[in-house]
Amino acid sequence: MGLRERKKTETRAALAAAALRLALDKGADNVRVDEIAEAANVSPRTYNNYFPSREHAIVAGITASRALQVAEELRARPAGEPLVESIVAAFAAQYREPPSEALALVTSTPALREAYLDSVSSVEPPIASVIAERLGKDELGASVLAAAVSTAARIAVQRWVDVRPSGLVVVPAASVEDLLREAIGHLEPALR
Repeated sequence: MGLRERKKTETRAALAAAALRLALDKGADNVRVDEIAEAANVSPRTYNNYFPSREHAIVAGITASRALQVAEELRARPAGEPLVESIVAAFAAQYREPPSEALALVTSTPALREAYLDSVSSVEPPIASVIAERLGKDELGASVLAAAVSTAARIAVQRWVDVRPSGLVVVPAASVEDLLREAIGHLEPALR
């Protein structure tokens, strides 16, 4: 990664960390974009180059490392294991930890829940890389399969965190791993 890309990554991480810290301190609805920018030592205009909304910045503070963790977990799986099982295990590992204060903030704020579900797509590039390595797919084929996996994971997580009209979040009886296995399992023929 070149200096320019590294600076961009650092700025994005600083904005996400500042947004999450401010949301936990003040509540998500009380955080302004200019406050996030100031806390990260950038201008509001620079902020707008990185995030479309404060909700996306707050959620990025929670999910910033998820894509890397999924990729690391996926690469650590046994080479002989079916890829679909490796992918399910890599995603499930991200949801095994007990809910944190940050996750409670997300589940109690409708706009953050929506941004959180959207964030699942951030895992596509590292998954595409692993798919290309394990299956020998070209870049386009690997990217398409990674997008399908990301969508399946988003749907599984959406069903796991059941948002009711009353605003309550109910986790159904099924485990997130079972829901991931069912959703991603539909892609098994393409992931062989």
